[in-house]
Amino acid sequence: MNRLRNFLLNRRALGAKLVATAAPIIAACACGRAHAQPVQQHGGSPATGGEHSTRSRVLGAGAAALQTKAPLNAMNMYLNGFHFYADDMGRPVEAHHFCTHLTEDLHQCVIFDGNSEDSRLIGIEYIVSEKVFRSLPDDEKKLWHSHHYETTSGELVMPGLPDIAENAAMRDLSTTYGKTWHTWQVDRGDTLPLGPPQLMMGYTAEGQLPARYIEDRDRRLDVSKAQSRESRKDIPVPEVAEGANSWQSGQVQQLKLETVPLRNRR
Repeated sequence: MNRLRNFLLNRRALGAKLVATAAPIIAACACGRAHAQPVQQHGGSPATGGEHSTRSRVLGAGAAALQTKAPLNAMNMYLNGFHFYADDMGRPVEAHHFCTHLTEDLHQCVIFDGNSEDSRLIGIEYIVSEKVFRSLPDDEKKLWHSHHYETTSGELVMPGLPDIAENAAMRDLSTTYGKTWHTWQVDRGDTLPLGPPQLMMGYTAEGQLPARYIEDRDRRLDVSKAQSRESRKDIPVPEVAEGANSWQSGQVQQLKLETVPLRNRR
């Protein structure tokens, strides 16, 4: 009983500390938001749920002030590009990647449907060097797509970076391979992440992605695929390693749920 009482008292004290810490932060944020303009807002249906309560805002701001976010702070590379469902090339999805260079041969990225505070987390992507990709088993390679076209064509962009820095990054990324899973099918209007994750692929040639998607993206983010392509013309288009872009065979891998027996039940 004493343990329970102490736990409840400590929890109450922590709550009070969070409220006290967060109150001035919320007030400052509220003043700032009156004049701030979001860089980009996602389209489609909103996420399920009501408006944030004062309590949730206070707790969130308090946690932000008191807790570490080291893994998120390390995600210092912002990439914007497009994916399509591995089994349906007619469903393009704009993807805002926030990535960290975990090792020289591996990036890890979280993917959102926008870059504003209310953007929805819709997937993840792992990016490996060609050396690592070539070492993978053949069945594993089927899950990965090349970045040779996205990087050299100007389809993949890094908003806000000067050309010289962006081009250096694209040169490095041009020989890499990505494994991408989307967990939220926002393109069909889902307001929750429903169903199993979906394997995604990347475009490999002009005309595969309808021009209207590029035009809309370029307008919103103040970028230009055409200008990016021109500035990257010195980046050689790599030869794609065998086994990548499995969708080009007409047969693809995709996840489906199945019922299996539970093991090691306790």
